[in-house]
Amino acid sequence: MGYPLIYQIEDIYYPVLAGVGIPVNLVAIVILSRGKCGLSRCITHYLVGMAAADLLVIIIDPILKWTIPVYFPLPFLRITPVCRLIAFLISATTGVSVWLTVAFTFDRFVAICCEKLKTKYCTEKTAAAVLAAVSVLGCLENLPWYFVYELKYIIDNVPWGCATKPSFFTSTAWTAFEALHYILTPCVPFFLMLLLNVLTVRRILVTSRARRGLRGHSNREKLKDPELENRRKSITLLFSISGSFILLWVTQVVYSIYRRITVIRYYYSDSDPCFITDHTSVMLQVLSSCTNTCIYVVSQTKFRDELKNAVKYPFNLIVKLVKA
Repeated sequence: MGYPLIYQIEDIYYPVLAGVGIPVNLVAIVILSRGKCGLSRCITHYLVGMAAADLLVIIIDPILKWTIPVYFPLPFLRITPVCRLIAFLISATTGVSVWLTVAFTFDRFVAICCEKLKTKYCTEKTAAAVLAAVSVLGCLENLPWYFVYELKYIIDNVPWGCATKPSFFTSTAWTAFEALHYILTPCVPFFLMLLLNVLTVRRILVTSRARRGLRGHSNREKLKDPELENRRKSITLLFSISGSFILLWVTQVVYSIYRRITVIRYYYSDSDPCFITDHTSVMLQVLSSCTNTCIYVVSQTKFRDELKNAVKYPFNLIVKLVKA
């Protein structure tokens, strides 16, 4: 039997994804941290935190889990404590990335739909506190994954490999933990973002109709409403980020629910549709860690300008050195 097609695709897909994901997230962190994109400090905090979490996902998942074992086999990564740590970090960074996206969506929901709460909640201090809390709780919630695995064998008193403990499939405690984990990530965040976006859209439609009605009565000329223009830009950013998340995670969410309803534990063939769906959903999920920078470029004029300046800077420096 030949090498499964899905593995051939992954062997190309993950290195390419890492090659794209690391620089785009680094660029996003640097540009956003400069604070020259016309965004509030509150929004900037969330976007920088999301980019940092996505960067960690790219480093740990596509690189440590997929690319290095295939192209640069390092014995060190096969030591049991190390591969257990990688399994924990993959789950933790993914969870933090997901919940930071939810936190950003909730922040924008409050800013648009809750006028009284907006001044107290949508602040730089609150954003920093939320980022810290989500990061700590995400790590604590995923810590048990480190203990799911045990060594495969011992060579020269060194434990090697990671195998899932048999008790993971039989213990009530582990079953409850696994169910809770997949409820918290990705099911709850997915449906929370859907709900928040629906409520936000409803609020926007009501407010926009009201403002147009008032302006229509007070001024018959077709003039641009600065408030609506600013709101439109904010909404574009929000819906682009949350919409991308929902589209790229929907396969993972649906399959996670299906797998637990049908109690799928093993795949008997690499051509099994469930096996292919599982791997495809993971590829799409990891892709979501690379899309936000593209969204900023498309939706934010000042981010594009800063990116152009960053690209031109080395060439301008060379020109100055040559002229000097």
